[in-house]
Amino acid sequence: MTPALVSRGLSKRYGDLAAVDALDLTVERGELFGFLGPNGAGKTTTIRMALGLVFPTGGEVEVLGEPVVRDRAPLARVGALVEEPAFWKFLSGRRNLEYMARAGRDRAEIRRRLDRVDETLEIVGLTAAADKRVKAYSQGMRQRLGLAQALVGAPDLLVLDEPTNGLDPTGMREMRLLLRRLADEGITIFVSSHLLSEVEAMCDRVGVMASGRLVAEGPPGSLRGAADRVRVQVDDVARARAAASLPGVTTDGDGAGEGPGALMFALDGVDPADLNAALVAAGVRVAALEPHRDTLEDVFLHLVEGVDVPR
Repeated sequence: MTPALVSRGLSKRYGDLAAVDALDLTVERGELFGFLGPNGAGKTTTIRMALGLVFPTGGEVEVLGEPVVRDRAPLARVGALVEEPAFWKFLSGRRNLEYMARAGRDRAEIRRRLDRVDETLEIVGLTAAADKRVKAYSQGMRQRLGLAQALVGAPDLLVLDEPTNGLDPTGMREMRLLLRRLADEGITIFVSSHLLSEVEAMCDRVGVMASGRLVAEGPPGSLRGAADRVRVQVDDVARARAAASLPGVTTDGDGAGEGPGALMFALDGVDPADLNAALVAAGVRVAALEPHRDTLEDVFLHLVEGVDVPR
C-alpha cells in the first residue's frame, strides 16, 4: 500500500529565508504521526504545501499516492484543520456542518457528507450541543467542531495543524484521546504541534523540525534513547560516591533535584545490578534504584539548539 504522505526534497523559500529546506518525509497508512517543532520551524508551511495551498520552490509531495501539483491536489480523501477553524457563529454546529457538507458539485458526494453529519457530531462528542449556536461554544467545542468538519467527508487522511491550540488541560486530553481513537480505527493522522507531552502521549512516530529541516524521526521512545543512567536514593551520599568508584561508572549530578540522598550515575557498559551490589557491599542502604532516560523534551531541545538557521 502506498504511504499516506511522502515528500522528496520539498523546499519553500521566501527570498533568502528557507521556510522548508529539502524535506524528505514518509507517513505510512494507519499511523498517528506527530510533526514536532517550535513556532517558525516550517510545520505549517509543510502542511500548506501538502494541501496544495502554497506551492513549493523545489521538490515534490504526494498525498495518498497522488502528486500535489498546481491546480490539482488530491483532497477528496483528505480532511484538514489548519489553524483555528472559522464558522458562522450565529448558526448551530449542525447547520455549520450541513452548509460545509454542501460545498462542491458532485451531488452523490454531497448527499454522502450530509448523511454523515449526525454521525460525525457523535464522533467528536457534540451531539448534545449540535443545535446550539456556535457563538455559545467554548474554545474546546469549536476545535471539536473543526475536527468534525474535517471528518464529515470520511477521509483516509487527517491533516491537523496545532489542534490543541488554546485548549485547557481537559480539552487537550479530550482531543488527544479522540485522535488516538480515530487512529486506532484506521484513519491516518498527521498532526503538527509544539507541545512535546501531547505528541509523546499519543503518536506512533514523530518527526522533529528545526529551522526548516527534519532533524530527527522515529518512535518517541527511540528518540529518547536507551536508559544509560540510573538514579539512586541512599542514606549516605558520600559513602555511595566512594563505593561507586567502579570502571564505567561516573557520578552524573545530584539526582536532578529529587531531594536529599539522591544521586545520578552514568553507566558505560555496567549492569545496574553490579552498581547496586557495590553500594550494598559498602554498607550503603539503597532505598531506590531506577533507570533514568532523557525525556522527549530533553531530546527536542538538544536537537533544536544544535541546528543553525539556513541562509
